[in-house]
Amino acid sequence: MKKGILGTLVMSAVLCLAGAAFAGHGEPCPMMEKGAQPAAGADVKNATDCKYCGMNLEKYAFSRIVIDYDDGTSVGLCSVRCAAVDLANNLDKAPKSIKVGDYGTKQLVDAEKAVWVMGGSKQGVMTKQAKWAFAKKEDAEKFIKENGGKLATFDEAMKAAYDDMYQDTKMIREKRKMMRMKMEQMKTEKMKQEKK
Repeated sequence: MKKGILGTLVMSAVLCLAGAAFAGHGEPCPMMEKGAQPAAGADVKNATDCKYCGMNLEKYAFSRIVIDYDDGTSVGLCSVRCAAVDLANNLDKAPKSIKVGDYGTKQLVDAEKAVWVMGGSKQGVMTKQAKWAFAKKEDAEKFIKENGGKLATFDEAMKAAYDDMYQDTKMIREKRKMMRMKMEQMKTEKMKQEKK
């Protein structure tokens, strides 16, 4: 059983690293929730952008994750997906704490104590299957009434992040390819107009 989980972690890390290699750092996330309001936390002063996809942590305060490892290092990431990558890449380090942005307040809360919601109508960050954290169960239940989804634990959200990794990476690549094609098309049109 442990070998199966380790294999899944390693494969997920490989897939995500491949996706990160194709990621355009600083590009807007194709999965960003429209209308997300930024909220700065002290954590964004140390790392302003996600190290795997380049997304701004202040802009994604509602989904960001901060992992403090037992060796004294700390990393800020935009989402559960990128946190899954970091945990898989750092198998020799143990997380001392994992904090996540509360979806509503954007304040950091203990990821393992948070009430998670998976799925629903709100587009997830870097994933098709959204994974949101809430400090209070009543906030999570209200979110479900308004947007759908189901209650989950942190372990269930992380397992889903690893399970979703291949499809999410494929989807992100396809969206970025379409964005590049659109930009090239616009550039070509602009050049044609300038020649006239």
